Amino acid sequence: MAAMVNRRGMLYGAAAYVIWGFFPLYFPLLKPSGPAEILAQRIVWSLVAVLAMLAVQRHWSWVRDLLRQPKKIALLACAGLVVTVNWGVFIYGVNSGRTIEASLGYFINPLLSVLFGVVIFREQLRRWQWVAVGLGAAAVVILTLDYGRLPWIALVLALSFGTYGLIKKFANMPSAESLTVETATIFLPALAYTIFLQANGTASFGHHGTGHALLIAATGLITAIPLMFFNAAAVRLPLSTIGMLQYLAPVLQFLIGLFIQHEAMPPGRWAGFLLVWAALVILSVDGLRTARDNRRLADLEIKAMEAQPVRETT
Repeated sequence: MAAMVNRRGMLYGAAAYVIWGFFPLYFPLLKPSGPAEILAQRIVWSLVAVLAMLAVQRHWSWVRDLLRQPKKIALLACAGLVVTVNWGVFIYGVNSGRTIEASLGYFINPLLSVLFGVVIFREQLRRWQWVAVGLGAAAVVILTLDYGRLPWIALVLALSFGTYGLIKKFANMPSAESLTVETATIFLPALAYTIFLQANGTASFGHHGTGHALLIAATGLITAIPLMFFNAAAVRLPLSTIGMLQYLAPVLQFLIGLFIQHEAMPPGRWAGFLLVWAALVILSVDGLRTARDNRRLADLEIKAMEAQPVRETT
C-alpha cells in the first residue's frame, strides 16, 4: 500500500512540475496579447477554474472557518499580491525571449530559502550550506557581468516565489482553498483592467479568433490543475522527495529556452549556471545526508528507550 501511495505521489508530483516546466511553450501562444493583459486574464480565469473545481467537490465548509481568521485572510491576500508579481514577471520574461533567465530564478529559489531560514527563523547554517550559498552569490556576480546588468528577472522570480512560499507556510492552508482566496483578492483589479482594455479598444481577447480566446481562458486550468497535482503529491510524499522533484520545472524551462527558443548561452552565462547547479547539488546532498543522520539518530533513541527495563510498580 505504501509503495502504491508513493508511486501515485511521484506521478502527481512529476505531472505538476512538468506542466510548470512547459509554461514557456504556452504563454508565447497567447500573443499578440501583452504580458499585462495575459496576467489579468490569468487571474480572472484562475478564480473561475478553482471555484468550478471546488463546486464539483462541494467543498465549501472551509469558508466559514476562514472568515473567523482575519490574520489568515490577510496573509493570503499578501500571498495573492506576491504571486501576481511572480506570474507577471515570468510571463514578461518568457514572452520577451528570456526563458533561460526565468529558469534561473527557480534554480536560485532553494538557495534563497536557506537564507530565509537564517534571517527569519534564526537557523544556523551547516558548513556545506554556506558553501552552496557562497557559490550561488558568486554565480549572480558572474551572470551580472555576463548580462551587463543584474539578472533582475531571475532575482525577482526567486524572491517573489520564495516569499510566496514563506507566506503560505505561515498561512498553512491547502492549495485550492488558498488559490481561491489569493485570486479573489486580486480579481477585481484584474477584471477592471480587462474591461478597461476592451473599452479603449486595445484588448486582444475576443478580437483574434475563437482559438486565441480559448487559449487565454485555459490559463485558468493550467494554473489550477498543476496545483491540484502538487497538493495530491504533497500528502503522499516526504518533503525530501518533493524537494528533488522541484528541479524538474526549471530544467525543462532551461532546455526549452536553449533548444527550442534558441536563446544565447555565451561562456560567461554557462559559468554562472554551472556554479548555481553545483550549489544545488551540494545543498541537495547535504540535505539528504542530514535527513538520513537524523532518522538514524531517531531510530537509535527509539531502540534505547525500548531496551530500558520496565519498572514494576506496586
